[in-house]
Amino acid sequence: MRSQRAVAGIDIGGERKGNHLVILRGTQIVCNLRKEAPEHMLEKCFEFEVAAVGIDAPCRWRIGEGGRKAEKSLAQQRIFSFATPTREMAMSSKSGFYGWMFNGERVYDAFAPHFPLFKNGEEIGDRVCFETFPHAITCAYLGKEVASAKKKGTQRREILKHEGVETTSLRSIDDVDAALCALTANYLLDGRVEAYGDELGGFIVVPTPAVHDRRVSSDLSHD
Repeated sequence: MRSQRAVAGIDIGGERKGNHLVILRGTQIVCNLRKEAPEHMLEKCFEFEVAAVGIDAPCRWRIGEGGRKAEKSLAQQRIFSFATPTREMAMSSKSGFYGWMFNGERVYDAFAPHFPLFKNGEEIGDRVCFETFPHAITCAYLGKEVASAKKKGTQRREILKHEGVETTSLRSIDDVDAALCALTANYLLDGRVEAYGDELGGFIVVPTPAVHDRRVSSDLSHD
């Protein structure tokens, strides 16, 4: 990566799992927090002078009957994600499933005043936060035919190792996903990303590694 500015990734979980934060400087993990409140994660990002924060949660609720354009665009490429409901639908759900999305909302509410939400086509200032998606990141590296939810623990670690990130301190898939979000923040600062979506529904940002970068490990498709 050309950028040596600190970047961060946040994996969003529900009440039990909590949120996970990884801060990278270049390829070095300089901070790894688990189950911390959004305000504490924000303090850490200030402490390490983070420039960009990738967040694995919807940055916008669905508006009306139509789904978010970002999710539709990814689905057209056979990259599927949870369909984000309207906030009212999530509030009325009795299942508790959408708790992680409300956690994500709290993270964006804490960060956006200081790390403005990414808007495609606008110049990135000193700080930015954005939505990204670990499965889509994996597809960008390995291809949709190879990326597998069943193999995500192995495949996603291999991507990080390929980029020179030491993964020993990443104890769970949540840590790994946070690191992938941070990796995507590096790509955003380098201008090597694709953004899916629109202003109304928000953008999902995915790295665009060079062709040779995508050959992370030929063995992964045969595991």
